[in-house]
Amino acid sequence: MPILLRFKPEGMTSAKYSEVISRLEAAGEGSPTGRIFHVAFGDQNNLNVSDIWDSRESFEKFGQTLVPILEELGIDPGQPEEIAVFNTIAGAQARTTTG
Repeated sequence: MPILLRFKPEGMTSAKYSEVISRLEAAGEGSPTGRIFHVAFGDQNNLNVSDIWDSRESFEKFGQTLVPILEELGIDPGQPEEIAVFNTIAGAQARTTTG
């Protein structure tokens, strides 16, 4: 069953977030198997993160790569709020045209 995880790490700046993403991409986990959707939002000096995962197991596998990166950067993600997902609907991708 899909789950939504909401994280409210203290002091997650946009610079720290960008570094986490860069390190995940370097580790081959920029788009991990099982993650349906990811969003970072809020004040750029205190970002929140939400993910939708196909299962808790997929998230836990990803955590084996994520947690050491967070620890290296001194980021405490705190305990995520876990919510069962009832339904997801993917929107159409916007098309952009250039000159």
